Amino acid sequence: MTKPIYVTQPFLPPLKEFLPYLEEIWASKILTNGGPFHQKLESALCDYLGVKHIALFANGTLALVTALQALRVTGEVITTPYSFVATAHSLLWNGIKPVFVDVDPNTLNMDPTKIEAAITPQTTAIMPVHCYGHPCDVEAIQKIADNYNLKVIYDAAHAFGVQCHCGSVLNHGDLSVLSFHATKVFNTFEGGAIICPDEKTKIRIDQLKNFGHVGEVTVVAPGINGKMSEFNAALGLLQLQYIDQALARRKEINALYREQLQHVKGIHCLNDAGEHVANYAYFPIQVQPDYPLSRDALNEKLKENGIHPRRYFYPLISEFPMYRGLPSANKANLAVATSASLQVLCLPIYPDLEKSMVQEITQLIASQ
Repeated sequence: MTKPIYVTQPFLPPLKEFLPYLEEIWASKILTNGGPFHQKLESALCDYLGVKHIALFANGTLALVTALQALRVTGEVITTPYSFVATAHSLLWNGIKPVFVDVDPNTLNMDPTKIEAAITPQTTAIMPVHCYGHPCDVEAIQKIADNYNLKVIYDAAHAFGVQCHCGSVLNHGDLSVLSFHATKVFNTFEGGAIICPDEKTKIRIDQLKNFGHVGEVTVVAPGINGKMSEFNAALGLLQLQYIDQALARRKEINALYREQLQHVKGIHCLNDAGEHVANYAYFPIQVQPDYPLSRDALNEKLKENGIHPRRYFYPLISEFPMYRGLPSANKANLAVATSASLQVLCLPIYPDLEKSMVQEITQLIASQ
């Protein structure tokens, strides 16, 4: 193998197509603070994603932190332990106590049947994650939120372009937060966004991501510097021209993996989210007890052959030092999430991954 194969690699359009954007930015001398490329990308993303308003950010974590501030969330927030650590970190940054509940065994999204038992008088919101880009049970979650007067903020870092039964999954909840990190389906090198339901909310979020400024001399809130630069926005505009092509290629790779692995005993491919729904952001498999190797042993075998999958998500957020002392972090309450964290392995999937490499990966998995 000439070079290592990682679980994902950023899709980069031809450099020659990016140069005119850079020249325009250089000529304008506007590098940040909501410049022309920033505004164009916000408008283009609203059209593509089927959302009304979007606020761009320097990264998805800052967007999560700001979303909680925008809705004035306090106290306790019910969330999932099966996610990237930024989900819970955004709560701690706001002085909020995370309350972990278990996940559904089929989707690995937050299990709605576990939510009500976790609600206390201090609960003010629910923060689910569309894990691997598969939509949560948005209707069940919203029903609970309405019954208990709770806010819902979706960590939609994986869910760019994902559709559910009624259109864009990003339109559910009070706010949805995207990540445009280099490893995501759509990236701006680093970046993120908050989907806003109305113009008033977007205005508040735009103020919060700019230190709380309203005009030149007035500050109305303890905001943060979360603004996306013109360079990142320009890359996003260029990426958007190729996104459908990239998604189509991911779909082909997803289908090939499923075909090649369907008869491998002990290897379970998570349920396909379905046509017109998935963005094929990840390809997770579960290494079950009847497979000859443990998940970690298979992980090492692939690495020895130049393939670098990812144990995504391992360990659980609830097992990190800053969270494991919480009552809700008890493994007895998180049996499904704990099992998944010990079984799941995400295989490489990105537009430039060649068919021959997918076949080599699956042959390595099957050769036991």
